Amino acid sequence: MSRRGFLAERDPDAIEEMDRPDCDPGKLDRTYAQFGVVNAAVSGWRRTYTSLLRPAFSPDRTNTLLDVGSGGGDVPRALARWARRDGLPLEVTAIDPDERAHAYATTRPALPGLSFRRALSSELVAEGAAFDAVVSNHVLHHLDPAQFDGLLDDTEQLTRQVAVHSDIARHPLGYALFSAGTLPLPGSYIRQDGLTSIRRSYTPRELRDSVAGRRNWEVRTAAPFINLLVLQPGGPAGEPHRA
Repeated sequence: MSRRGFLAERDPDAIEEMDRPDCDPGKLDRTYAQFGVVNAAVSGWRRTYTSLLRPAFSPDRTNTLLDVGSGGGDVPRALARWARRDGLPLEVTAIDPDERAHAYATTRPALPGLSFRRALSSELVAEGAAFDAVVSNHVLHHLDPAQFDGLLDDTEQLTRQVAVHSDIARHPLGYALFSAGTLPLPGSYIRQDGLTSIRRSYTPRELRDSVAGRRNWEVRTAAPFINLLVLQPGGPAGEPHRA
């Protein structure tokens, strides 16, 4: 089968090694450590911050952001640093239910305004929490349909200004480039699990279909092979970049 045929449909049953409870802890920690390098190269969060998140923040008050499924913590750390550099008071709450991810993230150096919790988004909804912005990075493709809908339901209740769920867009060229580009990152699950993630991920059309009927959600394309599932409760501002 050609690579294009191989990726013609999602493979939601593929399992990432780092999600296995008995995966190698040393490899897992190296994977968390390498996420920062990979996300900086391919995930486009700087552009997402400047175009969608920063406009929702004010220099005259304390802004709040929730990162759902924060893993090793590189994305919330980057967002906290950028906001501080821009003179925007920002409190970032990063949550992940995985005790291994939480343990790794909390052993990294502390940053002002950044806190980590081992929790689910539904727990914060139950607490009555709300945030100016809600984000996630490469979480959507991990979720089964009920979990996917649950995350969107939670997001709608937790978000005041904007939510951005960023995820991989499944594409044969992206698969080939990631396969080649991660060869220099041995000793972790980055390459193996990244390729599995691409197999599990959505095309822009599939992601649009998944939110059909929900108000104020739209799918945008960002960095190459990245989908942004964006919620602006008051309605989208500007024209979306559609695939």
